[in-house]
Amino acid sequence: MSDAATSPTPAAGRRRRDAAATRQAILDAAVAAFTRHGYDGVGVRDIAQGAGVTAMLINRYFGSKERLFAEAVDVAFAPRTVIAGTGAALPGETARELVRRTSPEAEELGPFLLMLRSAANPQAARIMREAIGRHAGRHLNEELSGSGAGVRAELMLSLQAGVWLMRGVLGTTALTEAAPGELAERLEPLFRLLVTPGADAPPRP
Repeated sequence: MSDAATSPTPAAGRRRRDAAATRQAILDAAVAAFTRHGYDGVGVRDIAQGAGVTAMLINRYFGSKERLFAEAVDVAFAPRTVIAGTGAALPGETARELVRRTSPEAEELGPFLLMLRSAANPQAARIMREAIGRHAGRHLNEELSGSGAGVRAELMLSLQAGVWLMRGVLGTTALTEAAPGELAERLEPLFRLLVTPGADAPPRP
């Protein structure tokens, strides 16, 4: 059999590339729209307009707004935003990265904004909870060991989210005016406490 018989035609190759580019454009527009407006604040038609396609085409590629949101969240949550370093370096590097990424001059943390603006919707909250488990939660669970690793991992994520909200969104005075080095030095022991396995809690009487 000749190569010409087994290889896709140029037209077929272009269609596949165009389909992939269209799907990516929709996904990019969805991430941007959900980050700006949250799950309940944007519709399929809005996303379609941002991507330069029709709402019918979005349904063809993704099936529903909920499935599109799930893929957008997975894309947004996959990169590490604040967690940095491994092993013994994780607490200190994560503390410094958190301070850097929540400074008034830093770029907005898109995944955190998406989470904040979509959390009120139960379905969106479930999707984000699962994505956190697949990405940041999984990474921390791989790094942490010993008693209560899952709880300690989620406490680390909660501490990061709280600092981001207070310093990066609300801009509270003490946190925004604190020297970055001093703030990182205060955060590092908190992260180190959560990274370090403690003794099992004694049974309650």
